[in-house]
This record gives sequence, structure tokens and C-alpha cells, in this order.
Amino acid sequence: MEKYLTPKIETKILECTSTKEAQEICAKEWGIRPEDVDITVISQDKKLFGLLGSSLKVEAKSCAPVSYIKSCLFVNEILERMNLDLVPELTEDGTIDLVGSKDDMGIVIGKAGETLAAIESITNLVCHTEEATKRVHFDAGGYKRRKTYTLRRLAADTARDVIRSGKPTVMRPMPAWERRVIHMKLQNNSKVHTQSIGEGNSRRLVVAPVGVEIKNNLRKKQNKF
Repeated sequence: MEKYLTPKIETKILECTSTKEAQEICAKEWGIRPEDVDITVISQDKKLFGLLGSSLKVEAKSCAPVSYIKSCLFVNEILERMNLDLVPELTEDGTIDLVGSKDDMGIVIGKAGETLAAIESITNLVCHTEEATKRVHFDAGGYKRRKTYTLRRLAADTARDVIRSGKPTVMRPMPAWERRVIHMKLQNNSKVHTQSIGEGNSRRLVVAPVGVEIKNNLRKKQNKF
């Protein structure tokens, strides 16, 4: 199982003349918008009874992990260029869900979720520079969540059939993100192993009993899934 650090919410203690100034300073430092910086005043020191203004000591926090904020801003630009009326929303589990009309969500999902996967990939390349931290994941109206659940059940069922029969099973062609879900689901199963075979749109996954070699000629055999 891949282990990543969860992106942290940025915090900073600073002295300034106003909360607006603090927002602008932190926004510039973190590469986000001032309105995405929350300010809490810790103390206020009035200079010469307030005649010369005041100095504030504040705690500044990004309203979400900075990589998530940058991802939402970046994907907003993509959606505008695609002329799609969708809004990115950060869910409790850290997924950025693109919500809006069903027609627009269908476009952003694309065939077998490939458009959504491409948006996720390019957004992470542009906005997510810390390799040790968790990648930003996208969904569209819960499509990917439902699909992932189905794929994990398919992985478990396929592994059970392979163990019972003692023979490899070749799955249907799948995009990379779907194959990855099944790889991840079965990687800790001590009785089976997986491998991708084929090229382009014909690339698919083979699930085989441990000790049984997966051969490329298996691509000619397909199961019903």
C-alpha cells in the first residue's frame, strides 16, 4: 500500500497593521488568493493611544491545504476553457468533486472516466509538487466513488475465481486508473498477482495464481467482465 503524508494546512504567526495586509502577505507567500487565507487576531497593540495606528499579531491559516486550493483554481480555468458550468467542491475525504449539470458532468467524466482522469493527472503535475504528500483526487458527482466501489468488488470476485480454478483470468480492456484500482485492491492478496498486458486501448489486466507465470498470449483470452 502506498503511504503518503496528508497535505497540511499552512499556518503563520505574523505582525501587521491590518488583517488585509496579513492576508496579502500570506497569499503571496503560499501562491493562493487573499480570500483563501483565514485570519485570527491574537493581540492588538495601539501606538500612542491609537493616534499612530495599531500593530496586530495574528495567526494566518490557509482555508484548506494549499495544494488543494491551487488545484481548485487551476481546474476552474480548465472548466472555463471547456465551457462547462461545474464547480469544484472539496469533500471531507479530500476529494475535489466537480458538481453541476448532468450533461456537463458527463462531458468532464468522458469515456470510461478518461477525461476526468486526464484532468486529475495534469492538475497534479502542475499544482502538486511535493512527492511525499498525497495526490489530489477528482470526482464528478460521485461517479468515480461509485466506479471504484464496483471495481474493488470485481477485483475480489475475480481473485476468488482465480484461486478456485488455479488459472489466470484476463479482464476486459480498461483505462489506466481502473487497472490501478484493481492492482491496489489485490496487491496484499498473498494468493494472486496482477499484471497489465497489451497496448493502447487494448491494455488490460491479468489476475493469476501466485506461482503461475503471466504470458502475453493470454491477451487473446477474455472473460465476461
